[in-house]
Amino acid sequence: MSQLSNLYLFLYNSLQSFGWALALFRVLSSFVLTKSIHGAYASAGELICFLQTAAFLEVIHGAIGLVPCGALFPLMQWGGRTHFLLAIVRGITEVQELPSVFITFLAWSLSEIIRYPHYALSCLGHCPSWMTYLRYTAFIVLFPIGVAPGEMWLMYQALPYIKEKHLYGDSFLGLPISYYNFVQVVLLCYPFLWLKLYVHLFKQRKSKLSKRHERKKKM
Repeated sequence: MSQLSNLYLFLYNSLQSFGWALALFRVLSSFVLTKSIHGAYASAGELICFLQTAAFLEVIHGAIGLVPCGALFPLMQWGGRTHFLLAIVRGITEVQELPSVFITFLAWSLSEIIRYPHYALSCLGHCPSWMTYLRYTAFIVLFPIGVAPGEMWLMYQALPYIKEKHLYGDSFLGLPISYYNFVQVVLLCYPFLWLKLYVHLFKQRKSKLSKRHERKKKM
């Protein structure tokens, strides 16, 4: 990888690290000050929308070979999160104060303040072994929490509002299904897509941590 590409990736991951740390700070500050979990979107929603939209760059990074992960899995994760965030949470004000938003934002923020600093330090070639271990271990707990009581539960709770408002009806005009039906299908597919990503992360974990152990043996 060229020095310019490496510098770009370091800056991108550093900015995402800062953004997600700020998002986590806002979510937790709101919780501490109000003693309520209902203000997560009001405190950090727009920031998280921006950070998640900007993460499409990671799909491009994989597609052009800037990083070795490819484009498929980043696209699956980006697409699922972005649809959930922009189409449902941002688009339906009635769900923005539900506990599922707090759970999702907390799980996402905790994941990203580990993942992005790990990537940034890896660009410098000085990532501590404990951070590598944390990067490929924390997802075991955080990923299911973000998906089940977070994303999936909120989408289910949003269904009555989607049906009542005939949400995005114009976009589905002429199609055999409505957006309400689309979200129902997404909910049915979510566990299988999530499992595919989860298994992929475990494969990554095995590969990365085995390399870490090999390097330790050589030292």
